[in-house]
Amino acid sequence: MNKKSFYIIVFLIPIFIFSQNELPNNDLEMALRPSKATFYSAVLPGLGQAYNKKYWKIPIVYGALATGIYFYNQNDKDYNRYRNAYKRRLAGFTDDEFYGNGIYPSISNDGLIRAQNTLKRNKELSILVTLGLYILNIIDANVDAHLLQYNLDDNLTLEPKINYNEVQNKSNFGISLNIEL
Repeated sequence: MNKKSFYIIVFLIPIFIFSQNELPNNDLEMALRPSKATFYSAVLPGLGQAYNKKYWKIPIVYGALATGIYFYNQNDKDYNRYRNAYKRRLAGFTDDEFYGNGIYPSISNDGLIRAQNTLKRNKELSILVTLGLYILNIIDANVDAHLLQYNLDDNLTLEPKINYNEVQNKSNFGISLNIEL
């Protein structure tokens, strides 16, 4: 088997396997499906995926959103630690957790300011990433609902054809597109 035939088989087999989904019979339900999925996913992340019966996507949605929220909380906690230490140093105290042995600070005041700026930027970036993942969840539900509307019944088929050429003693590969009305 040469590379060309291998790639044809590898890329076309999933099309045949996954093109056998059943579609709703009611045209009104099909027309409202994308807007409902979008609304549900906007109200509660993952609900649009459940409406589209793509249950395996729900843990991915919640895992992605939880990761963004986790990093926001962690950066916020660290930001507050550095900010409180800096405020205490400005008030004249030398007992913060970053002062080191009590004689010389292990992190200078400038280092505390830089750490605060970095952590503040990371907090804001975490918010943007989480918001982006939330929007991606909504877009996924909408696109998935639109893709469920495509007609992929037996009247429209795309299948590979393999013919044996006896004259040249080799196989000929091709793709056949059949449309029956």
